[in-house]
Amino acid sequence: MNFDYRNPYTSTRLPLFARNVVATSHPLGAQAGLKMLYQGGNAVDAAVAAAAVMAVCEPVSNGLGSDAFCILWDGKELHGLNASGRAPQAWTPEYFQGRYGSDAATPPKRGIDSITVPGAVSAWAALSERFGKLAFSDLMAPAVDLSERGYLVPPVVQGKWQVAAQELGAAPGFAQTFLPRGRAPQVGELFRFPAAARALRAIAQSRGEAFYQGEIAQAIAAFSAQHGGSLTLQDLASHRPEWVMPISKNYRGYTLHEIPPSGQGIAALMALGMLDHFDLTALPVDGVASQHLQIEAMKLAFADAYRFVAEPSSMEVSAAQLLDDAYLAARCKLIDPQRAQQFGAGSPAQGGTIYLTAADESGLMVSFIQSNYMGFGSGCVEPSFGISLQNRGHGFSLRSGNPNIVAPGKRPFHTIIPGFLSKDGQPVMSFGVMGAHMQPQGHLQTLVRMLDHGQNPQSACDAPRWRVNAGMEVSVEATMSAATVQGLRDLGHQTLLSKDSYQDFGAGQFIWRAGDPQVEGYVAASDSRRDGQAVGF
Repeated sequence: MNFDYRNPYTSTRLPLFARNVVATSHPLGAQAGLKMLYQGGNAVDAAVAAAAVMAVCEPVSNGLGSDAFCILWDGKELHGLNASGRAPQAWTPEYFQGRYGSDAATPPKRGIDSITVPGAVSAWAALSERFGKLAFSDLMAPAVDLSERGYLVPPVVQGKWQVAAQELGAAPGFAQTFLPRGRAPQVGELFRFPAAARALRAIAQSRGEAFYQGEIAQAIAAFSAQHGGSLTLQDLASHRPEWVMPISKNYRGYTLHEIPPSGQGIAALMALGMLDHFDLTALPVDGVASQHLQIEAMKLAFADAYRFVAEPSSMEVSAAQLLDDAYLAARCKLIDPQRAQQFGAGSPAQGGTIYLTAADESGLMVSFIQSNYMGFGSGCVEPSFGISLQNRGHGFSLRSGNPNIVAPGKRPFHTIIPGFLSKDGQPVMSFGVMGAHMQPQGHLQTLVRMLDHGQNPQSACDAPRWRVNAGMEVSVEATMSAATVQGLRDLGHQTLLSKDSYQDFGAGQFIWRAGDPQVEGYVAASDSRRDGQAVGF
């Protein structure tokens, strides 16, 4: 790919060129990964060390009580890892309806009854054991050090911390852990996290076993019981990460790979499969026509994803049926280039998040994502180990007939999705765009910019974004041209101008393989909507 390295968008970021690269949304995470590479580790060691630091330094978006997914190129083939947790064994529709009333449509958004088993720590251990070079304890060392000594809170993280504190201040363990002075830390103020240091030491010494069967597991189970929750020691002990085969779709001669359901990555594949029937290259990159077609394809894909995607054993149709070429060709015919529409699900043939990426000169590439779901997750924090527990349970349905209906030991619908791009069976790019249901939309928009229009990863990352909401509503970034926004309105889109780029439009990290990693290396980018950076040597 011959990229255009001119950047037409307002940004202080430039692409990074190096043979060994780490890109994260917090500089200290990137530096931790780089340190592992300097010590002789590989990209997996770098990714795991960075992920552990991110759990400490960006607690709004993730923590030790998060879930995680990974797509990894080992030099010969692609691997997928699903380390998401399952529902407690006590969870049934009747459990929630008895507690919250028969009208409850989902488990609660926050609190003790939104917590599923955390999977991130199991991802770190599984990746290290199978592909890492350094001792697992070495990978945890930077996070332990930062937890003990503390770090100065950066601007973007601080802003979301302050907002979350207003909602979650009364949640069990939250103020004790995250409001040490009775308030959120200020920008540039030191935050120490000694409880997390204690947890990370135990995780390091046991290669994660302490989190699921040892002292940390016991503390989490006791905390849950104390506050009326149902997560038990047995629920934690039963957790296992799962190696999976990524699903994929071709687009413009490249192949996009995503983790299979219950994640929403399939929505990006479906939207690209529809857009493959349009010549976007002939349309202005930031013009109304191109943005309109992308929005409509995304709406069609979401209509199916929200109707059909769940844990595979509960789906009425398979991922392969949703990705069938003939089905997507029929769906794309519903798109009218002259007007916006509201779409329902089709009828296929029956049968808060952080993202980071790392690559090294051996050719190993890692696309990794972990999240507590919404900012600070459930809001509940086990205080002795600083375990901020996720609220993935809110992703379940309580409605009969919904494929995502809650059940004991079931995984909920997941928003977090790492992405990976290949061409002719060879790796091209590890990437991701975090931000709830913005994630497949971010995958779609950045790939169109790179593959159809030749924009380099940093430019594609910096470009103004849109986000499909419900119905005809579309949020647009304040940096989008007024002419394009008005053009979308003229086609019938209900556009909402948003100035909150962090909350509404996600943030990405990208590593594009420029050629032989030992010769040309990689081109990397880090989203200016977060505090992070891409680093390398």
